[in-house]
Amino acid sequence: MTENMEERCVLFANYIIETQGTVRSAARKFDYSKSTVHKDVTERLRHTNPQLYAEVRKILDINKEERHIRGGLATKHKYELLNR
Repeated sequence: MTENMEERCVLFANYIIETQGTVRSAARKFDYSKSTVHKDVTERLRHTNPQLYAEVRKILDINKEERHIRGGLATKHKYELLNR
């Protein structure tokens, strides 16, 4: 992995934008903690690349709005598997 923090921020942001992914999916993909990915794309990126930050922020906001739906679907799926 890249050790340059600015490059890492851009790498995470580009992945999230291209895949419409989540912080967790980026963390899994690049083998970093979700805390690191979140801090990079929400705090550090804001100062190093404001335009890219604005793009990734839109996706993160959508993910935040939809997370309760995803959680409900995951729980439903879990219990469907248990009740087979």
